[in-house]
Amino acid sequence: MTRPVSPRLPQAGLTLIELVVFIVIVSIGVAGILLVMNTTVKSSADPMLRKQAAAMADAVMEEVLAKDYANPPGGFTETDFTTCSGRQQYDDVFDYNCFDGNPATAVINGAATLGSTSIAALAAYNATVNVQAVTINGATMAQVTVNVSGGPESIQLVGYRGNY
Repeated sequence: MTRPVSPRLPQAGLTLIELVVFIVIVSIGVAGILLVMNTTVKSSADPMLRKQAAAMADAVMEEVLAKDYANPPGGFTETDFTTCSGRQQYDDVFDYNCFDGNPATAVINGAATLGSTSIAALAAYNATVNVQAVTINGATMAQVTVNVSGGPESIQLVGYRGNY
């Protein structure tokens, strides 16, 4: 007796090796995506810190540029370059050269605003100010450079005050 020969059907499905290779490739892809997400989430607070530093730099720059170019007659001149304690009396942009960061106490602390309310959230930020006379197209001006640093952020703004 002979058995009837059955026709072979084509194989359907995956082999074990194909399945293992698929799992390895998908695992590498998922690990890469998770690494990118981790980096993104870790640095997501940075825009807030950068915005705070930029806001403080802008506030200091506005304060400096609102002053006169030169010391008015009988005006205030900073003499205590260790503590720069006369900031409320500053009347010209060159008085702010006191805040050059030398010594380390000669900075504008973020919490030390000129208003009546201190901003404690900005205490981690410090600003230095450098004012120097420059001539641009024949006009004498004061170049004001404000540097704010705190934590991982550092912002630099440059502005000009004309002698008019």
